Amino acid sequence: MRRPLLTICILAITQAGFLGTPAFSASEPAPARKDAPRPPVTLDDLYARLKQAGDDAEAKGVAQLIERRLDRSGSDTADLLANRAGEALKAKDYPLAVELLDRVVALEPAWAEGWSRRATAFYLLDDPTGAVADLHRALSLEPRHFEAWAALGQIYLAGDDNARALAAFRRAEALYPRMGKLREAIERLAPDVDGRDL
Repeated sequence: MRRPLLTICILAITQAGFLGTPAFSASEPAPARKDAPRPPVTLDDLYARLKQAGDDAEAKGVAQLIERRLDRSGSDTADLLANRAGEALKAKDYPLAVELLDRVVALEPAWAEGWSRRATAFYLLDDPTGAVADLHRALSLEPRHFEAWAALGQIYLAGDDNARALAAFRRAEALYPRMGKLREAIERLAPDVDGRDL
């Protein structure tokens, strides 16, 4: 049985050792191609960029990208209920918003944003205790949720708990150094909480 000429030539060259060693062995990964797709940007990458943002506009853009990621629950039903709750908040129907968000957190208890949104509804319903509890739950799920830290600071500030307010604002600032009005609030509270320099 005759082999095709190309097969015979390849075998002869290989047996004679003319091909040399391969550029990479089977145990080593092939070199990355220049046109290979880059890996997707992760939430960790976005938080790192937020800390290093060179100006307010860049920081705001990165913060919005983070918020969009956090806004996704992974459940179409939970997202729909959360959107309806948002409409209820705009219409100032706070009890309906809480009821809808009760369902959201029951469906997706690991979604930090669901708890954060319900905290907003509780606060608008004049229930700061419920709001604080939900913000703590949100932060236990996503400790980098800078909006939840800032909201927690506002609630503590409204209750004259300046030490906790300052601590929460500082946590928000560590995550989002260019977050509007945060530095001003920290500078106003710090002398009273930390003590004034003599």
